[in-house]
Amino acid sequence: MNKKFDAIVVGARCAGSPTAMLLARQGYRVLLVDRATFPSDTVSTHILHPLGVSTLSRWGLLDRLTATGCPPIHTYTFDFGPFTIAGSPGTPAAPLAYCPRRTILDKLLVDAAAESGAEVREGFAVDQVLIEDGCVVGIRGRSKQGGSIVEHADIVVGADGRHSVVAEAVRPEHYDDKPPLLAGYYTYWSGLPMEGRFEQYIREHRGLAAVATHDDQTLVIAGWPYAEFTENKKDIEGNYRRTIELAPMFADRLRGARQEARFAGTAVPNYFRKPYGPGWVLVGDAGYNKDFITAQGIMDAFRHAELCAVALAAVFSGTRSFEDAMGDYHHARDAQVKAMYEFTCLLATLEPPPPDMQQLFGAIHGNQKAMDGFARLNAGTTSPAEFFAPENVDAIMAAAASSSHKGAAHAG
Repeated sequence: MNKKFDAIVVGARCAGSPTAMLLARQGYRVLLVDRATFPSDTVSTHILHPLGVSTLSRWGLLDRLTATGCPPIHTYTFDFGPFTIAGSPGTPAAPLAYCPRRTILDKLLVDAAAESGAEVREGFAVDQVLIEDGCVVGIRGRSKQGGSIVEHADIVVGADGRHSVVAEAVRPEHYDDKPPLLAGYYTYWSGLPMEGRFEQYIREHRGLAAVATHDDQTLVIAGWPYAEFTENKKDIEGNYRRTIELAPMFADRLRGARQEARFAGTAVPNYFRKPYGPGWVLVGDAGYNKDFITAQGIMDAFRHAELCAVALAAVFSGTRSFEDAMGDYHHARDAQVKAMYEFTCLLATLEPPPPDMQQLFGAIHGNQKAMDGFARLNAGTTSPAEFFAPENVDAIMAAAASSSHKGAAHAG
């Protein structure tokens, strides 16, 4: 008879491998499976914001990432056309972001899970989530060598993304759903140095961004409203290049660069799923997803893997009931991301900001403290609820008024 695991984790990328790693480090019996073999690529924003970097550091894995030659990012810039806001996305304790290729980051995470004692099976497809008396009890799957294999566990963790087979089997409650809002496509370019900047260009009904990644290449992404998705898919390259031309100085830089890969891209729905039930848990995109315009996915996966692993360890050790521990995980996850979810969905419409927001952006420009705050807002270092709190907005507007008054007095 097969041994029973404490946890089977389905999906071995940015949510699954850390969850397996953290549980295995505490001595729990963990099976980690993925239909992919590593290294392998996946459609991704790539960005690891500073809070995600600090999580990787806490796990003892940051040195492994920096050793791969991934260039650090110290400044986020937001070009609105008439003016640009540039600031630091992190804190003194965690000042840097990174933009790793997923071929490198995901392999690093899978290896860390294996080193921690998790049993890792790559190239393993889950055909069925086993449910008995309403409770998930295991999985049925197969390796590339063939043959059906059944494994049992106290908990099955779905960390297998938006199209999660675990979520499909257990049909969790959905809430706060929003349809796809934005379509984005990216590719990689050589000969486009970024000098530590993550550059973003905001135009009416268009957006683009550029950031350095591994192998002296730069990821450049362009996006447009989802309403144009079907039509623009007929000519991705043409629409991509026309979007780039909306930022003429950047377009000039790109003309001196060389495209190194095919285009990749998608449009994604926005949703929350209840992340637990009898015998099952969801983490990462399997449990909640939002548009990629704020590039929060990897950071969220890391932080929620940590929350999930803490809760499951409390269940396995008998110190807390499953319902209490996972209820707290659910609440903590939502509290951590809800304000950013709403802010992201607002940005993803690519609609011009309302007049009061435009006025605020103008007031931020040139005020370094406020520009740093804006960069931290977009990096998820600072919550939108905190940044847009009346006292913070009032302080930014007052500083701008004072600066304008001093400028007028000096001119006089």
